[in-house]
Amino acid sequence: MVTYSNLGTAAFIPRPGLEDLSQPYYTLAFPAEWRDPVLDLYRLSRPERSRDRIKQVPIRRLNAVLKTLVPDIIAVGADASFDETLPWLYAREQPSEALMRRFVRAWLRDLNPSEEGFRQFTKTARDLDLDKLQWQQRQVDLLEHTLSVGGTRVPSDHLYRVLPSLLADKIEALPPYFHCGEEMTFKRVAIDAIGGGAELISWPPRTHTPKGKKTDGNQPKTWYYSGYIRLVLRTVPFSSIPRVHVSCGIRRWVSTPNPFTRGRAISAYLLASDPLIEEAPQPQQRFAVARLEWNSQTQSMKWVHGGPEGMLSGLSAVDNLPAPDVFVKEPDRWIQGRDGVQAALVHHAMMGYHGVGVGLMPNERRRLIEWVSQAMEPDFVLAPPLNRSAIKKDNPARQLKKKPPVPTKKGTDQEIEEARQQGAQVEAQNATIRREAVADAVAGTLSVVLLHQNDERVIDRLLAAVEDSLGLSGFCVSRGPSDWTWSTPKLSVTVHAEPLGALGAPLEYDGKQPRKGKQHEQVIDGRRKEAARRIREIAATTGTPTQLAIIVLDDKDKFKQRTTDPKFALRIGCADAGVVTQFIRPIDDSDKDDDIDHRARASWDDALRQAGMRFVPQHSLGAVVPEDLNQVAFWLVKRRVDDTNTSAQFTPIAVLIRPKQPCIMARSSEMNDWVPYPQLLTSLTGLVRPDALKTAAEQQRVTAEFIQKTLYRLRPYPTLILTHAQNTRNRWPWLQNPGMVRDSIRLGDGPLQHLTLHGRHLRIARIATSSRDETPQCWALDGDTPGGHSKGLWVANDADENTRVFYSTSGKTSTQTSITIDDSKLTPHIGKDGKPRIRPADNAWNPTMLELTMIGFDDRDSAEQWAMYLHQQRSADDYRDELGLPLALHVAQLADQYALPYDYPGETDADEPEPGGTDGTDDDRTGQLTFDFA
Repeated sequence: MVTYSNLGTAAFIPRPGLEDLSQPYYTLAFPAEWRDPVLDLYRLSRPERSRDRIKQVPIRRLNAVLKTLVPDIIAVGADASFDETLPWLYAREQPSEALMRRFVRAWLRDLNPSEEGFRQFTKTARDLDLDKLQWQQRQVDLLEHTLSVGGTRVPSDHLYRVLPSLLADKIEALPPYFHCGEEMTFKRVAIDAIGGGAELISWPPRTHTPKGKKTDGNQPKTWYYSGYIRLVLRTVPFSSIPRVHVSCGIRRWVSTPNPFTRGRAISAYLLASDPLIEEAPQPQQRFAVARLEWNSQTQSMKWVHGGPEGMLSGLSAVDNLPAPDVFVKEPDRWIQGRDGVQAALVHHAMMGYHGVGVGLMPNERRRLIEWVSQAMEPDFVLAPPLNRSAIKKDNPARQLKKKPPVPTKKGTDQEIEEARQQGAQVEAQNATIRREAVADAVAGTLSVVLLHQNDERVIDRLLAAVEDSLGLSGFCVSRGPSDWTWSTPKLSVTVHAEPLGALGAPLEYDGKQPRKGKQHEQVIDGRRKEAARRIREIAATTGTPTQLAIIVLDDKDKFKQRTTDPKFALRIGCADAGVVTQFIRPIDDSDKDDDIDHRARASWDDALRQAGMRFVPQHSLGAVVPEDLNQVAFWLVKRRVDDTNTSAQFTPIAVLIRPKQPCIMARSSEMNDWVPYPQLLTSLTGLVRPDALKTAAEQQRVTAEFIQKTLYRLRPYPTLILTHAQNTRNRWPWLQNPGMVRDSIRLGDGPLQHLTLHGRHLRIARIATSSRDETPQCWALDGDTPGGHSKGLWVANDADENTRVFYSTSGKTSTQTSITIDDSKLTPHIGKDGKPRIRPADNAWNPTMLELTMIGFDDRDSAEQWAMYLHQQRSADDYRDELGLPLALHVAQLADQYALPYDYPGETDADEPEPGGTDGTDDDRTGQLTFDFA
């Protein structure tokens, strides 16, 4: 295996010495005197009791319509104000002012679309004097910025949209991307202002027709997909240099009729040969983006903002868009072009199977970035590659041994048999270690309920996983038919099995699918009570308090609408009875035996972790890390009101990993002391955010109080605080890049304080993930060796003893066994046999780069040593692969499963962000784009 010395990143920085970069733009801002009339109009549409609190007017719907009808206009910022000095719209060529007045009138009507609001709308539109809405030409400084107290660059807000858009224009103007005899052309896409950045997609799309697979009519099925390129402006803590991150991936298009959307809106990319609205400029071959959603009243698809009172209808634009019902029935035909429009629906993982896999492999990604760099020059150049950390011991000491490989291909019969015997010995030793860890976590007794669907295969596989993982085969006291018991000197395990029965049936309201809102909540509550009652009855019958329930439940695809899925009701019902839950889907006829065994073992391992058993990575850094170090990870459990949930939740939690503690401890803002982790999980279900915590200010205050109380109790002990940038910084603003100052801390609205005021032995780190492209995509490098995967800790090429920012990557996953770093999807590559090869059907994978910011440490500490400690905390023995976060943060994040109504991790495709500027995974974004009157 190649040991790579460097890590290339898809991050561009200004050319050294570049001090001026400006471009002319036409800009548009709302006059200041519009403030009060527009605010009054919007307030009248809201309940009277809340009108005085309204300081903002929503603008996101107008921006969405602009994105659909005039994709050449750039909308900026989440809080554009009514101030002529802070433009809201930017354009390279002057748009029609008459057209903008039409848009503004439609927006004003949309602010209060009721019949009662029409009179106020008419008066407001007359009073505003729309003729004052005029475009102004100005020079825009594309490097405009300030520096924070901590030395971090702070670009002007509008540059997060304007600069990437300019660079995307330059990429679009490049000659086509060419490799191995094939070429691709990329076109611009209008994206949402709230997401920032810019996007391009390859067009026309690529096609993939799997050999041997037929559809109705015995015709091969063709799947459509494109490559995407996305640009975002980003900064790095304590650095004065801006960065443009360029990400590449696969956009899969809906290729089958009537996609299953689970009631969610889906995005459509539209490339029109003529304007979609009168007075709009001739399209510049730029994709507009609109959204389709299911209308439950008419039982048909409709364009979002396109209803009878919607802005698209008001602008007479709906008739120029593809008819929704026809579009979804024949999505592949619109890709080829129809009625002057080429259109494609974005495939989402929730729709089920697609013949094209997600993601790109390193070499194809690297080639695309090298092609992009031609457009970025001379103003922007690729950032220098990162260097591997000089710390040699980068792996923690293992507590569970690895099984030796079995040489089935080249080994002799004797060598194969010896390897298998050695593997069995290792597995037996590991089982003993695992059993002792479980015994410590559950105080010697583990009682499990298995609710199954009368499939002996599932029961047998799960019971085998119980015995094998804990080495219990020689300790069985009773075996079936419904109760199994094992007793060892340190641990007693019981499993009670019975049919799940009606608890696993789809949720219904009067025999029908429950509607979103009150009906759904009512049936959830009913199933919840039934589940709690069943668990308590089982405990009473067996005479043993249940700690863990394993439930065999149909996968989400079996429930056509999310409101019929009983999973969350079962989870919170079991939690009411003090029981944590683990789900496993039934065996399908297409499942292979090895896959079934693996799923059973993985489910059992996850169940043990929820019961409190963990293998904390044992670092290799010696005396650098105190023996009695506490790790504390803060996390904000947040649940929003959405299509299936009418109750919000906001609960700060902390997870504590303490040396020699038999299980992981945790606490929430509702608790006075640390409790075992399973107790935290069951306490989170059913919590509803009180009215007192509706505002961001109140949530920020509660977060600060919780953190302060937690830190106070840990003052006497060496403690490392772990925070998650995207999860926490909206309610702990100090964690934002401009807020951080070395060796300091700020809680809420309090003063900036030296870290030692909260504990002489306190250390604090912030971890940022790749969500919203906060960290760049990467590939390993070593001289002329092609790009690949490499696990490691990485530092900047100019790092010194004052460096506080490091990067962590994981190695190739255990599931990526057949795909190579050279495999490609967009254009062929030359294989080892000298022939062109392309593999669009395979899922590709690239490691997520974590940014580790060592904010505050003791003067004697080495930031790089502590960054290595966090890097090693991703390698827990009881997981097959490295974790996405250090263990303490990983455990804290898992608590979301007990607070969120639906945890569908597969619904966001890896390497495939949501169109319109967001990836669907980051909590660090506002839900409504507004004009700010504060």
